[in-house]
Amino acid sequence: MLFSSRINVALVDDHTLFRKTLKNYITTASNFNVVVHSPNIPDLFNNLKEFKVHVLLMDIYMPLVNGNEAIHVLSSEYPDIKVLVLSMCSDMNLLSEILDSGVYGIVSKTDEPEEIIRAITAAAEQKIYRNKLFTELMYWNKQNDIKNYNSTKVLFNDRECEILKLLWEEKSNKEIADHLFLSVRSVEKIRQDMKEKTGVKSTIGLLKYAIKKRIISIDQYNANGLYRENGFS
Repeated sequence: MLFSSRINVALVDDHTLFRKTLKNYITTASNFNVVVHSPNIPDLFNNLKEFKVHVLLMDIYMPLVNGNEAIHVLSSEYPDIKVLVLSMCSDMNLLSEILDSGVYGIVSKTDEPEEIIRAITAAAEQKIYRNKLFTELMYWNKQNDIKNYNSTKVLFNDRECEILKLLWEEKSNKEIADHLFLSVRSVEKIRQDMKEKTGVKSTIGLLKYAIKKRIISIDQYNANGLYRENGFS
């Protein structure tokens, strides 16, 4: 765990019973502290001025301000907050767009409650939460080719390819740095350089590109057991 103190969590959902029940559930887990639970996006932003938040759980179908729009504002004004989407949305186009916006994962409201805890923990450690829904979206993107990436394949060196594979294995910057005997700052710089090369804006955008260009093979990783039903490698 990267945090020596408790992980501050914020919730935003317009369904009061769901929001309060989820808050109570999360606070029963060790090292978690729900500091904000808002019914809408404006209320969330007001609270973020007062409370330090590490991980934010939010629905995308919100009153007053659309959740997808809020994600873009959050990434600009509060770049240190790791956003997880918690929703009943089944629109693959929309979910794919949300992944590209820089969120750390998407959890369905039909999933088991324990998955929320796993997702928050992964996001707090700066890891993309790669659950079953995430992998299904990767397959869907590969099959439908909905993202208009540069048709010319960008040439990555061996170290860059290794970093892409480690990102797919849900490794944090610290873990990647230790594995490659680099500093965390060097890993961050290489990741940013890869984004600029490919023209993508998020880590998940990089993973999509790597899958499309066959730098990462979903089928290969599944066959090797790196992905299982519970979402862990």
